Amino acid sequence: MGNAASATSGTASAATAAPPSAQLAIDQAGAVLSVGLNRPAKRNALNDGLMEDIQRCFAHLPDGVGAVVLHGVGDHFSAGLDLSELRERDATEGLHHSQMWHRVFDRIQYCRVPVIAALKGAVIGGGLELACAAHIRVAEPSAYYALPEGSRGIFVGGGGSVRLPRLIGVARMADMMLTGRVYSAAEGVVHGFSQYLTDDGGALDKAMELASRVAANAPLTNFAVLQALPLIAEANPQTGLLMESLMATVAQSDDEAKTRIRAFLDHRTAKVRPA
Repeated sequence: MGNAASATSGTASAATAAPPSAQLAIDQAGAVLSVGLNRPAKRNALNDGLMEDIQRCFAHLPDGVGAVVLHGVGDHFSAGLDLSELRERDATEGLHHSQMWHRVFDRIQYCRVPVIAALKGAVIGGGLELACAAHIRVAEPSAYYALPEGSRGIFVGGGGSVRLPRLIGVARMADMMLTGRVYSAAEGVVHGFSQYLTDDGGALDKAMELASRVAANAPLTNFAVLQALPLIAEANPQTGLLMESLMATVAQSDDEAKTRIRAFLDHRTAKVRPA
């Protein structure tokens, strides 16, 4: 991937691209923006500067972007909180720091376009919390998942206690934090840490392929999947069904949907076939 200065390549414009960052490697290929955590010497550990860069990047996505791929430069996705920069905080400072992380990861979870994380090597602590904020996770065999907070005397603070149990369950997360259990990439795809497992070195390419595919979807459908589906899934069943009906009505009435349905009925688009 290119460096941060290449953020304005492709269809991006200087007016809409995120500000350059030494800690992010940003590049654009068509409608897909790749965002690389660029601290390989630190296994892409997350410090405050990198978190601020991530927030700025997702707050200034170029208009032509239809999907984002989030990955780690080097051999690891992210080893989590940069403990070398951790200083003693009082309760108020700790609260504000955690809420800053929440705001950054919310930018990803509630992004206007789908975010796909390409995972390799360490996906630990805050790095796992970051991965959980993405909508699709693709792992290669080197990826491994851990929450060493118990042995560090700390607790997850980046939204992991909300997002991760929805993927793997409360009991599994508690076991990880209490015992230091580490899950492999192969175990991860079985238990919900990722949706895809690739060959060695294949996570980024697969994530880019998926991103190109989802960027070609109808934008309103992508919006509904990202914003409405999680709310529907957590709602009272009757409330959820009403929300679904409303969202379906809005999506089907969109001109983009009408054009795509007409193309299918006119046999100008392919039918769904087994992979």
